[in-house]
Amino acid sequence: MTFTVGTKRVGDVGALAWVAEKLDLVGVINRACGGSSKTGASIGEMVLAVAIQRATAPGPKRDLPEFLDGSLARISCLPAHAFSGQAFHRLAEGVTAAQLDAAQIEIARAAVKDFKLSTDVLAFDTTNFDTHIATTTTSDLAQRGHAKSKRSDLRVVGLGLLVSETGHVPLLHHTYPGNGSDQGVLDACLETLGHLHDALDQGEGRKRPAQRTLVRDGGFWSEQLELTLDVVGYYSLISLPMSHRAATEALAFAAKRGSMRALSGTLSEVRVARLNTKVGELDRTLLVVESKTLLEGQKRGIAVALTKAQRELGKLERHVEGKKISRSSLEHRVEKALRREHLATFVVTEIAGTEAEPTFTWRIDVEQRRELERNRLGRRVLCTDQHSWSSERIVTAFRGQWNVEELFRRAKGGGVVPWGPSFQWADASLRLHTFASVIGLMLVSLVRLALDAKVSAREMMESLGAIEATMVRTSRTGMGRRPTVHLAPELDTLQRRAVNAFELDRWLPALSSAMRLRKKTTTSSSDS
Repeated sequence: MTFTVGTKRVGDVGALAWVAEKLDLVGVINRACGGSSKTGASIGEMVLAVAIQRATAPGPKRDLPEFLDGSLARISCLPAHAFSGQAFHRLAEGVTAAQLDAAQIEIARAAVKDFKLSTDVLAFDTTNFDTHIATTTTSDLAQRGHAKSKRSDLRVVGLGLLVSETGHVPLLHHTYPGNGSDQGVLDACLETLGHLHDALDQGEGRKRPAQRTLVRDGGFWSEQLELTLDVVGYYSLISLPMSHRAATEALAFAAKRGSMRALSGTLSEVRVARLNTKVGELDRTLLVVESKTLLEGQKRGIAVALTKAQRELGKLERHVEGKKISRSSLEHRVEKALRREHLATFVVTEIAGTEAEPTFTWRIDVEQRRELERNRLGRRVLCTDQHSWSSERIVTAFRGQWNVEELFRRAKGGGVVPWGPSFQWADASLRLHTFASVIGLMLVSLVRLALDAKVSAREMMESLGAIEATMVRTSRTGMGRRPTVHLAPELDTLQRRAVNAFELDRWLPALSSAMRLRKKTTTSSSDS
C-alpha cells in the first residue's frame, strides 16, 4: 500500500536557479560585495534565496528555511537553517550601496552576453512602495512622500528602474528616499549609467560604443540633465510635460489643418505631427502623437472626475446659500475639486462677494470641452535628439516605457515578485531587500525569454510551479525505514519545454522517464 506524504517544488525554483547559474549570480554578488561567508550563507546565496522565494512563494524571511526545504532544486549546499531572517539583516549591514551598484552592473553585463539582449533602447521610470516602519523609527530611505498606493499613513521607499527594450529585463535600479524627486533619482544614477553603458558594450562585444537611447516619461525634463546624459553616452527620448512651452507650441502646430498624418504598419491607428525646433537652447525633434486608445481612456477619466466634481460644486452652492462657508475656504475647495483631469479647462467658476458672504456660480463650457478633446486629449508630445529616427521608430521606442510599468505591476501586491509587504526596519535591510526583489524580477524575465513563453509572466510561473515532485511512501512489513519515492507529474507542452530548457530532470530524474513515456504513448496512438 502507498500513500502521499507531500510535494516538493521542482519547476519554478529549478528554472530560476538555472538562470542564476548561467549568470554566475552568486559569484558576481560575492565578488562585488566582499566575498563569501565562512560561517554561514554568503551574501550572494542569501540574495538568490530571497529573490527566488519572492518569485515563487512570497513570504517573510523567517519562512526561508521552510521554503528551501520544500524544494528539490537546490541553490546552495548549506542546510536550510543557515538562511534565517537574522542572517539576512546581519549580511545587509555589511553591504554598501556602491557595492550593490557594482554587482548589478556586472550582472547586467552577464545577462546581455548570455541571453543576447538588445540594449539600444532602455526605459527608465520610478515608483514607490509602502513600508510598515513605525513613525518613531529613524530611517533615511523610508519617508513620507507622494505614495502611489494613495495611502498617507505609511512611509514609502522609492525605486528607479532601468529596463531593456527586449525581454523587459531590469538592468539597473536605484533605491531612494520616498520623498525624493524623479529628476533627482536620475541625477543620482548618472555615474552608474555611464559605467553601465561601458559594461553593456562589453557584454554585446561591440568594438565601437553603442548609440543607446534613454526613454523617460514626463516629469524628468531638465535641460542640464539632457546635456549630462549626452556626456555619459545616451540619447534622450522623453514625453514633455504638457505645461512646457515647447509642448504647447507643438500642440498648436498639430492643430493646424494637414499637420497630422497616419503612421504605417502596426501603428496605422496612430497619427503624428513632426517638427524640428528649439527646446530651451537644445535642438530637438518633437513628435505630437495622437492615440485613440489614450483619447478614450482620458475621456472616461474626465467623465468620472466630472461627476465627482459636480457633486462637490453642488454641495458648495448649498453651503454658500446657507452662509455656511467663507470665501477663502470656498476658493480652496473649488480649486481642489477641479484639480484633476483637465476640469479647470472647461468648468467655469465665478467667486465674488465678501469673506463672510461669498457668491458662487459655475457652468460647463461645452465649446471649451470640445476644443480640449479635439486638440489636446489623446495626445503626447515626444521630444528626442535622435533626429535620424523615423516617426514609427520614435513611437515604438517610447511605448517601451510600458515595460517598466509592467514590472512595477508585478512588484506590487499580488503580482509576480511582490516587493511587499516588507517589515524591514533598517535602511541597509530595505536596500538589500529591494536589490533581491529586482533580481527576482530579472530572473523571471530571463526565464520567460529563455522559454520563449507566449503567455504572461504570472501564467508561466504558475505553469512552472505545477511541476512538483509528489512524495509517495510505500508501506512494508518487517524492520527498516519505509522508502519514499518522488513521482513526476503529467506535463503539458510548455512544461515539457521547460524540463528540457532548464535541465529540470537533474533534480527529478523521473521527469525524463515521464517525457519518454509520453512520447512513446503519443507515437503508439498515431500508429494505430
